[in-house]
Amino acid sequence: MKSVIFTLSALAIATSLSFAQDKPAGQDKPQRGNPEESFKKLDKNSDGALTLDEYKASPRAQKDPAKAEASYKKMDKNSDNKVTLEEYKAARPTRRPGGADQGGNTPPPADPAK
Repeated sequence: MKSVIFTLSALAIATSLSFAQDKPAGQDKPQRGNPEESFKKLDKNSDGALTLDEYKASPRAQKDPAKAEASYKKMDKNSDNKVTLEEYKAARPTRRPGGADQGGNTPPPADPAK
């Protein structure tokens, strides 16, 4: 009788652990959202450009301000101390399902002869 109770208890615990998750479903990888939406959230004064202060106010930038400043300077291609939506999008290439990049180009297939 004790072995039956022990077995059922072990199965109950194993079943409950199999349903436990650390993260909600679909959140295994960081998701990159729409760049226009994230730019709009960062652009606090809605002037169409990000200042360094606006960029550094984001939660991600607050984790490492020095890295955020370096990232901002890379995005600011014309060095006018403003990052436009175009500069922001250019600095954030996104990959589409199937491996296509922003321009719709897919990587070349592997050469089977090699």
